[in-house]
Amino acid sequence: MFIKILLRNGRVPPDMSFDSLPQIWANDAPTDAHRKALLRCLIEKVVLDRGEGNVALARSVWRGGTVTDLHVKMKVKFVAKLTRSEELRKRLLELALTGVPGDQVAEMLTREGYHSPNCEEKVLPITVQRLRLAAGIKAKAQRNRWTHEPTLFSAVQLAASLAIPVNWIYVQIRRMRLLIDQQSTGAYLYQNSPAVVNAVRDLRNRTIHHLDLRIIQPNQEGHQHE
Repeated sequence: MFIKILLRNGRVPPDMSFDSLPQIWANDAPTDAHRKALLRCLIEKVVLDRGEGNVALARSVWRGGTVTDLHVKMKVKFVAKLTRSEELRKRLLELALTGVPGDQVAEMLTREGYHSPNCEEKVLPITVQRLRLAAGIKAKAQRNRWTHEPTLFSAVQLAASLAIPVNWIYVQIRRMRLLIDQQSTGAYLYQNSPAVVNAVRDLRNRTIHHLDLRIIQPNQEGHQHE
């Protein structure tokens, strides 16, 4: 009935309370057209401040004078347009200069809360490559440059032993299904043992949903999975 009054009069009843809006909005009776009409009755205007970065301010001015501010992430084409562009560039080049491979740099920056233009979820390897080349930093040898004990596997070696894509391993780490300590170089090293290989295989086959390969604490042995 309330919606019908709004649609018929095109105005907000004087006794209307904004507290009732969530209940009205969630009700199954109003259609999308009704909801749009309701907003037109309740909102005086919407002001969008695009700003200089990738975050815009959307300000809704409600009838009666109440103001609601909402910060909205916008897609941009260039790193320079990102809100934290200078921080991203500085951190990226810092990692690149230490010789960390591009895909590893992208993974690390994503975990630190950065993202690429046109991608709100993560930093893409192509972003790392472009900024590195623009700074004149040459790419160094990839993961096989790392030397480690024969009792350890690199991510590439582990993936090869299981005949699976190495990117799958990094996805599990990012989603915290596979917990493992990261080396100072950015590499992940795994014990070269049947137990670890079989555990990762179980994770791949979804026999288990979580695998902890971090350094074991005192009085604990082996690895944990569930």
